[in-house]
Amino acid sequence: MGGKKRHWLWNVLIVLTVVFCILAFVEHYKNWHQIEDGNFKIFSGIYYQNIPVAEIDSVLFVDKLPEMERSSGFSWNAKEKGVFKDSVTQSKVYVFVDDLRQQKIKVVHHDSLKMYVNLQDSLQTQELFSILQTELQNRIIVE
Repeated sequence: MGGKKRHWLWNVLIVLTVVFCILAFVEHYKNWHQIEDGNFKIFSGIYYQNIPVAEIDSVLFVDKLPEMERSSGFSWNAKEKGVFKDSVTQSKVYVFVDDLRQQKIKVVHHDSLKMYVNLQDSLQTQELFSILQTELQNRIIVE
């Protein structure tokens, strides 16, 4: 009647695998951002950008992402995240888009580097846009 017992190592391995998958999902399911100490920080999973606000050249809304070739990253439902290569300039573009159907914030920094960002909630995206625009205008006024 006694069945064969599973070795404890397999049980630990199964639990660690499930925990790892849950953590990977939590890190990627939305964009995490903050603006502090003059830096705009955004990350989603393994993709991370830390841009000094002083290096931001422009901030504007766009409706659609331009044609780009994926270097690394993923698309799932309406999410698009990763590192892409611009088809025209062949430069690196970071994409942190939680909803492709909504407007995206295009951030140009360090003269020509681009990043596209939006959040799951369109109101939060507009709030982030306002904050970045205010920071940019304050920097221009000080200069």
